[in-house]
Amino acid sequence: MDQPLCAVILAAGLGKRMRSGRAKVLHEVAGRPMVEHVVRAAEAAGVDRIVVVVGHQASRIRDLLGNRVVYAEQAQPLGTGHAVLQAEGAVADAADVLVLYGDTPLLEGELLRELIAAHRRSGAAATLLTVELDDPTGYGRIVRDETGQVARIVEEADATPAERAIREVNTGIACYRREPLFAALRQLTPANAQGEYYLVDVVARLRERGLPVATVTAPDPQQVEGVNDREALARAEALLRQRIRRRWMAAGVTLIDPASTWIDDDVEIGRDTVIYPHTVLAAGSRIGEGCRLGPGAHITGSVLGRDVQVWYSVVEDSELGDGCRVGPFSHLRPGCRIAPGVHIGNFAELKNAQVGEGTKVNHHSYLGDAQVGAGVNIGAGTVTVNYDGHRKLPTVIEDGAFIGCNTNLVAPVRVGRGAYIAAGSTINQDVPADALAIARERQVNKEGWAARWRQRARGRNGDGVR
Repeated sequence: MDQPLCAVILAAGLGKRMRSGRAKVLHEVAGRPMVEHVVRAAEAAGVDRIVVVVGHQASRIRDLLGNRVVYAEQAQPLGTGHAVLQAEGAVADAADVLVLYGDTPLLEGELLRELIAAHRRSGAAATLLTVELDDPTGYGRIVRDETGQVARIVEEADATPAERAIREVNTGIACYRREPLFAALRQLTPANAQGEYYLVDVVARLRERGLPVATVTAPDPQQVEGVNDREALARAEALLRQRIRRRWMAAGVTLIDPASTWIDDDVEIGRDTVIYPHTVLAAGSRIGEGCRLGPGAHITGSVLGRDVQVWYSVVEDSELGDGCRVGPFSHLRPGCRIAPGVHIGNFAELKNAQVGEGTKVNHHSYLGDAQVGAGVNIGAGTVTVNYDGHRKLPTVIEDGAFIGCNTNLVAPVRVGRGAYIAAGSTINQDVPADALAIARERQVNKEGWAARWRQRARGRNGDGVR
């Protein structure tokens, strides 16, 4: 059996140019932290073990990635070579080590598979992933000898003017044979402008031992671009979202205006769904077939069945069954479970509510901490009064009940099956099944009161009421 192939992802840096209180690799691109994109690319490439080198905000990275990877710690930021050296024990049984960087969110597994295959075919001690750039500013240059073989890599800060003119640059991504890699790492010195142990200096050490170094040229420079500041973060965001939109259109999803449609990387969408302009499908959402979303829908962390329609509304961490209609201008807050065929109308708000099949929650209503049965009519202006200043309390409305307009249901309260609530009532006691509940003052008409009030007002003001 072949010895394992391990990936080492460098994720210990401060990311000073981001000017952020958050570690650079934790900044999100298309709904995922950058380091998670890189982990997913390594997984797609088929590596046997992933080692993430952590340092700054290590606990947050551990919380994010959990046990899908193993960890090595770089307690002091002494450079990329020093960072890889910290992973030596975690890759001790590997034949080859793939070195990646946690700030390359556009990287894809297919490119890594090509790099790994080329490395193993060549038998080289190291196979570097390089790229040709019209403007190589900021990257280490690939310096070749008179035979065209890689001689060394020089960082820009240490490069001569002639070396800075080289357009072939080092992406930092490379596949190494484990034994010569760590032997070379232990020989590194911080004799450079930054006073750090550079991983790129391994190439010169390998060549000094007469070991071959190969290269693979990435066809798409964008895929290997690192994110070092907010401008590069925005550029990566735009590129990845464009990639995501193309993927879903190819899978049978219609985007009326792709440029104004935002879909996070882990969203799933069924075919024949149509997405209208200015719609956001955020992390964790699962959309069924044949849905109509937008304009102006914002859906996050939610599961939608087939043929659901949501427009000019927000749905958060909720579930909607087949054929539901939401909006316009409604808000489903976390914890809602909406059965098939429910209509949630204009300016309705629901929170932690279960709503049964075929129920209608009409205009300007609020259902919080409520359990609503099937076939219920919720009249306009209905409010579940669920908070007593200390606790959130439940409201239960059983199947077939009819709640009249402008009703207040003061929790905890239960409305029985088939019961009717008269419009304008404030209900603070349970209503039996099939009963009519009326909880409002009897109307009193005072004849002539308005005329007398106007007469008194004219006397006070001298010029009448205007």
